[in-house]
Amino acid sequence: MVEKDDEFSARIRWPDLCVQVGLHLGAFAGLLLVLAGWVDHRTLLAAFLFVIGSGFGITAGAHRLWSHKAYKAKWQLSLILMFLFTITGQRDAFTWAKDHRVHHKYSETNADPHDARRGFWFAHVGWLVLTPRPEVEQRRREVDVSDLEADPIVVWQRRLYVPLFALLAIGLPVAIPYYGWGERLWVSFLVMFNLRFCTTLNIAFFVNSAAHMWGNKPYDTNISPTENMAVSLAALGEGWHNYHHVFPYDYRTGELGRPLNPSTSLIDYFAKIGWAYDLKAVPASLVQRRADRTGDGSERPGIWGWGDKDMPKEELIMCALTRARID
Repeated sequence: MVEKDDEFSARIRWPDLCVQVGLHLGAFAGLLLVLAGWVDHRTLLAAFLFVIGSGFGITAGAHRLWSHKAYKAKWQLSLILMFLFTITGQRDAFTWAKDHRVHHKYSETNADPHDARRGFWFAHVGWLVLTPRPEVEQRRREVDVSDLEADPIVVWQRRLYVPLFALLAIGLPVAIPYYGWGERLWVSFLVMFNLRFCTTLNIAFFVNSAAHMWGNKPYDTNISPTENMAVSLAALGEGWHNYHHVFPYDYRTGELGRPLNPSTSLIDYFAKIGWAYDLKAVPASLVQRRADRTGDGSERPGIWGWGDKDMPKEELIMCALTRARID
């Protein structure tokens, strides 16, 4: 149940609401153009490739690398992932990662930025257009982000986010069909920005909403995150959410690999060429022991990822040994 607080009443942040409404109305118009056959098939292919390609910037970049420190990346890979993440337009990586750490640390409490106990629509998009609870603001100030503040690529992208958004989230996707094969500019804008942008946005939203509500819980029945195959297929492997909330420092975010977790395959590829390293993976014996337990999962403190001060020593040691075998 949601903790009661008679003194708090969320207010609508009208500029943010207007932005969301405008983006989605434009996306609906873009969808109508697609259904009416007014869009060049090459533009549709480009939009699809942008959704998939930029999605790896969220999954392998903002999520597994910067939020959870589940592996380490050389600057070349970090730069590629930051480029892809910026195309998605989902805020700067520093802010994204900080909020995600708070979400894991205080999942489904009043300090959770997108607390699923407040309903599907709040977890999906409402948290972006309503004023946050004071507990959320407090935990945002307290969560450890020293590693992000020391990361030059994260700092650079945060400082230049507005022009980078204009260039990479709007300009680049819209320009390719327009200059590449003569797509009408307004059509390219509605499809390559609005429709493409909102598709990526809602796929990420479903991880916060649907993957906290529908699915099975083979690892911990005491938490709401679930194993949701539909979300995982759409989100490049991010829907194995019951596993992920139990072991948030595992770079795989789930036990299942190809083809149900392409983000893991991407990281594995870069590990082979030496651009990704220090991969943290939970050994099967530890996963099985956790899955066999019942009722005690809710008693352990929340963890935002590798290096959290509340990470149990047993898991720290076992994961370090697994990491050594992978390396």
